Amino acid sequence: MPRLFTALEIPADIAEGLSMLRGGLPGARWISPDFYHVTLRFIGDVDHTVARDAAAALDEIDHFSFDLTLAGVDQFGNHKPRAIFAAVKANEALTDLHAEHERAMKRIGLPPEGRNFRPHVTLARLRDVAPRQVAEYLALRGYFRSPSFPVSRFVLFSSRDSVGGGPYRVEAAYPLM
Repeated sequence: MPRLFTALEIPADIAEGLSMLRGGLPGARWISPDFYHVTLRFIGDVDHTVARDAAAALDEIDHFSFDLTLAGVDQFGNHKPRAIFAAVKANEALTDLHAEHERAMKRIGLPPEGRNFRPHVTLARLRDVAPRQVAEYLALRGYFRSPSFPVSRFVLFSSRDSVGGGPYRVEAAYPLM
């Protein structure tokens, strides 16, 4: 059974800038820059028929290209930090594309995504890292901002169940107009 999700890829120059944020946080498991992405819709572990239906539904999405900017570094987990991420600056085109992915997956019978869409690039996974250490890390690096970059396609990724994300494989790519 493949584990699938849709995402936007991060250009190499932006990934290089993000990789400079690595380090300085004991206990963090840093994600390889090769695996940086912005998840649009987690599909999950599905059989090959559902995977084929998902790929076909995604092929029907007709959306325009747009620019994205990463603005700020933050954490998920509040008092029990579990991840460090680069936030995506609010973007209506991205929100619309996400909604199209959600509708496409509902049409093929998948349940709605249970979490609110908060676009980001995961930089590190945390386990047993003190909130104070995370706060110190964010105080030094939280103001990161990338140059804007064009988004001209989204991809259907497959992954295997692993600790820390990746490796990911592009199963299909869908150009944006």
